[in-house]
Amino acid sequence: MERSEDEILAEGLAALGAGGGGLVRMVAGLMGKNVHEIELLAPLPFDDAVRRVSGVLARAGRAVGSSPVHPGEAATLRIVTGGGAGGLNPVVVTVRVRRAGADGSEVLLRAAAKEGLIKQRAGEKTAVRLAAELSRATGAGAAGGSSPA
Repeated sequence: MERSEDEILAEGLAALGAGGGGLVRMVAGLMGKNVHEIELLAPLPFDDAVRRVSGVLARAGRAVGSSPVHPGEAATLRIVTGGGAGGLNPVVVTVRVRRAGADGSEVLLRAAAKEGLIKQRAGEKTAVRLAAELSRATGAGAAGGSSPA
């Protein structure tokens, strides 16, 4: 992952602005962030889990990066999707899939969105929605709950 969540979110917010991209980027840097993480355990071998997670993420948003950390052992995928009112708030979703034994995989989902004066909890809501989709696609169950990050 070359770019930080904050950089990607600032670019996404600037793209929504009409001609004030530089100012929007600066203001975005000052905004707080709503972050939520959810861990899942998928009863799938690593390669199958990565393929299914990739499919869910491809349908959910626009890819902004992926990097195999240890081929065959761990992979990280990242997308930008819409959240909040009308789906206009950019949300960066990062999913890390790790091998967990011969027939299992751990899936860590992290969603982050900038928060303005009106708290929409776009990161949290997006994480919960995508965790449900990943659970359906992989047969995963909660690995230890979810947490705000």
